[in-house]
Amino acid sequence: MNAVLIDGKKIAGDIKSEIQKEVLKLKSSGVTPGLATVLVGDNPASHQYVNMKVKACQELGIFSEKIVKPNDFPQSELLSLIDSLNRRDDIHGILVQSPLPDHIDEGKAILRISPTKDVDGFHPINQGLMLAGKPRFLPATPFGIVELLYRSGYNPSGKHVVVLGRGYLVGRPVAALLAMKWEKGNATVTVCHTGTPNISHFTKQADIIIAAIGQPRYLKADMVKPGAVVIDVGTNRIADPTHPKGLRTVGDVDFDSVKEIAGAITPVPGGVGPMTIAMLLTNTLKAARKDFAYD
Repeated sequence: MNAVLIDGKKIAGDIKSEIQKEVLKLKSSGVTPGLATVLVGDNPASHQYVNMKVKACQELGIFSEKIVKPNDFPQSELLSLIDSLNRRDDIHGILVQSPLPDHIDEGKAILRISPTKDVDGFHPINQGLMLAGKPRFLPATPFGIVELLYRSGYNPSGKHVVVLGRGYLVGRPVAALLAMKWEKGNATVTVCHTGTPNISHFTKQADIIIAAIGQPRYLKADMVKPGAVVIDVGTNRIADPTHPKGLRTVGDVDFDSVKEIAGAITPVPGGVGPMTIAMLLTNTLKAARKDFAYD
């Protein structure tokens, strides 16, 4: 293996240590940061993600309330539940775990969360503040990618970054963050998607590639410039008869081939995933402090 392995787990651990110190300071002033996580349905991956978030809160001294509702939980009752959490002073952040069951409009749920408690950074007001360069909360996964690059020594300033995927949750916001003029951005950004002909033409020019295209092992070694930094956002479950559960998790990058040509690469799992949770807790701490410069 030629590529340096970017250890998201370690960097996330460093961030959590910083958060823990700040939580103790906040508690000494009588405020305990609180995060409410709402889970509707029985999606196994969602339950796993929520449990990881709850555990991380407990480790850092953040109050965590996990609310689980059945798959047929009415949309009207979910909106009422969010209203009640918006009113609670002990809850500073609200997270509605996606995906939601088909009968629930996820957009309506996001809109119902108070923008000052939207620690996932999905509310249109928070997205708008981000694009205006006056962020309240940055979306957790894009925020994690930016921190991962910066803290691992791969500053994107002046680099050509190619983002694979234009999704609302990762592709679009991470492209915006990396293009902005600030210490963790200032890159030239190209966004590739299903309408882009000959994607490898662009990826071969990239100093940094962020793969968030939702296709297992999409990015191959012959699509990567030697020495490029590769950030794999993908989480795909594929059949694997050798695994006890018959499935295993792979990213959007063909890790085994790309690691031989890239300069640095994130693993799946252990790369972007831990960073997402760390930045969610960073946002929760910010919400508890009411550290909103433009409110």
